[in-house]
Amino acid sequence: MVEFDIERVISEMTIDEKISLLVGAGVLWLPDNPAPRVKGEAGETRPIEKLGIPGMVLADGPAGLRIDPERENDENKYHATAFPIETMLASTWNRNLLRKVGEAMGEEVKEYGVDILLAPAINIHRNPLCGRNFEYYSEDPLLTGEMAASFVEGVQSQGVGACLKHFVVNEQETNRMTVDTIVSERALREIYLKPFEIAIKKAKPWTVMSSYNKLNGKYTSQNKWLLKDVLRDEWGFDGLVMTDWFAGDNAAEQIKSWNDLLMPGNTYQIFKHRRPEIEEIKEAYERGEITDEMLNERV
Repeated sequence: MVEFDIERVISEMTIDEKISLLVGAGVLWLPDNPAPRVKGEAGETRPIEKLGIPGMVLADGPAGLRIDPERENDENKYHATAFPIETMLASTWNRNLLRKVGEAMGEEVKEYGVDILLAPAINIHRNPLCGRNFEYYSEDPLLTGEMAASFVEGVQSQGVGACLKHFVVNEQETNRMTVDTIVSERALREIYLKPFEIAIKKAKPWTVMSSYNKLNGKYTSQNKWLLKDVLRDEWGFDGLVMTDWFAGDNAAEQIKSWNDLLMPGNTYQIFKHRRPEIEEIKEAYERGEITDEMLNERV
């Protein structure tokens, strides 16, 4: 593993380079974006080659690594294991099994050149009609947190990162990018936050993904109370927070609210009413809304 003198590297970076690390490399299946390094991956971060900073490759998902089986100019087929869904794994109540599944999945992730596995998904079964319940462990916060912690430990034992998602109250798929979930702080902490708290404190995941929805009127990806006060200050999380793909509506607010990485980047290519995230962040920096200290912390 390459070791960096973080303070030295940050001191050598320009403002534009710092901002580039806060926004993903783009919508890789569209023209004018970098070609994906791993076919079927979800996205990448931007490298800074002169400083020896590589781009990271991120890929789904909770039931096994998602990749494309075919490669150009290659007759071989590339396959990943289809593991049992999270709900089935949780029904075993077996931490050791979850760790072994994580180890096996982490081994495949590393072998295919992926750096971050976008799993586990640890939202709660609150509505039987939720379209992604199969990707979530349980209706029980304690069981969900314990299963997730063991899985994360297994994945990260292989030298790759796991990602807890979707933080938080992403318990429905209908209108998931705009729905406003109204919930009391007691219910939030006892039901919806609890599995994240357990997994973070026990397993120390490398990354957390904020969700699409709003929480009590504010997008979770733009919620400083959630991402700073609770996640970092109360629970001691010291990893990277990324947005879900295309989430939120204000890039500068996401950075100010302690989101570190906006994915996939170049969102304006899909949502024509949006502006390039890098431009929004740079303008907020020039207005003094985003400071050098903020940029250094996010980097």
